[in-house]
Amino acid sequence: MKMWMALLVVLVAPLSWGANEMPAENRYVGSQPSAADLQRLAASGVRHVINLRPAAEQAGYDESAAVTAEGMQYHNLPVAGAADISFANAQALDALLTDIGDEPVLLHCASGNRVGALMALRAAMQGQDEESAIAEGRRWGMTRLEPVVRQRLQEQDCLIAMESPC
Repeated sequence: MKMWMALLVVLVAPLSWGANEMPAENRYVGSQPSAADLQRLAASGVRHVINLRPAAEQAGYDESAAVTAEGMQYHNLPVAGAADISFANAQALDALLTDIGDEPVLLHCASGNRVGALMALRAAMQGQDEESAIAEGRRWGMTRLEPVVRQRLQEQDCLIAMESPC
């Protein structure tokens, strides 16, 4: 009985970080998790953490060690800001998610904004139109980077159409 109570507490205890959202099955998105958040995530079955924050944003915190100490696998895809919101990084994220398969994963940056931006580009790569891709990005946490994503989508459309000027 005590084990079930402990499991129930782990599964319903809110995480201290931002969004605490699950935009897709076995896919969680949020801001920077604390060590306590990582413990709760591991206890609830999360097996992977994808961190989009570059090393410069993580001074004094070894997230890789904290994640592996909880028995999860750590993946880092550094996205420093608007300049790194690209189809190449969206493809890299897609490859990570493909490798992870259906296993539960937390995707995070500082706020979820970069995660959402890359997920919008990923949606466009998978054939969604611009507004659907933007909606997907918002679902994953995109906020301030929406104009950058729209610009990348327009640039991609121009390359495909070979129209000038773009």
